[in-house]
Amino acid sequence: MRMLIVEDDRDLNRQLCEALEDAGYVVDKAYDGEEGHFLGDTEPYDAVILDLGLPQMDGLSVLERWRRDGHSMPVLILTARDRWSDKVAGIDAGADDYVAKPFHMEEVLARVRALVRRAAGLASNEISIGDIVLDTKAGKVTKNGMSVKLTSHEFRLLSYLMHHKGRVISRTELVEHLYDQDFDRDSNTIEVFVGRLRKKFGSSLIETVRGLGYRLQEEDA
Repeated sequence: MRMLIVEDDRDLNRQLCEALEDAGYVVDKAYDGEEGHFLGDTEPYDAVILDLGLPQMDGLSVLERWRRDGHSMPVLILTARDRWSDKVAGIDAGADDYVAKPFHMEEVLARVRALVRRAAGLASNEISIGDIVLDTKAGKVTKNGMSVKLTSHEFRLLSYLMHHKGRVISRTELVEHLYDQDFDRDSNTIEVFVGRLRKKFGSSLIETVRGLGYRLQEEDA
């Protein structure tokens, strides 16, 4: 899952990036509203953490422009303590959730997981397909109850496919959601990771739809 953090406090921005990366997310960051708006307008994110008190363009304006332009990615806003008016304005502008500063990082991670889960129409931290279970909270995968060791890229790929099981996903979409903006993107690497996952979980797990991409189907597991 690919995340965007828009926060002008560089120390807090760094802490958020580190926590999300440790949790298995790919993270892009911005330190002002204009850069944040541009990234959210041009890159496909699975969720965004957006501070409201940003320089150059405030967070509410950024959010309103995204929604006006049809961008529907989940957005978690960061607000100052006791500013209930900020929370109301943010929700009315299209935010999906909020966290008041100062906050515990675990709360932010839990709310991000919930946003991504709801966006995919899921109700639990655990996503299952046949005898394979992916725990988004623990960052672990099991098959028949036994833990399966995955690299970070293998986990991200499997997680994205399981969040969108049943849908054909192009290599381009996978690359856009598995790597940050500075990564040297090569769609051929996706084939390598798909091959590794097939070796670990069975060749029928991930279907290649010729000319279109890949699909993970429950009945194939």
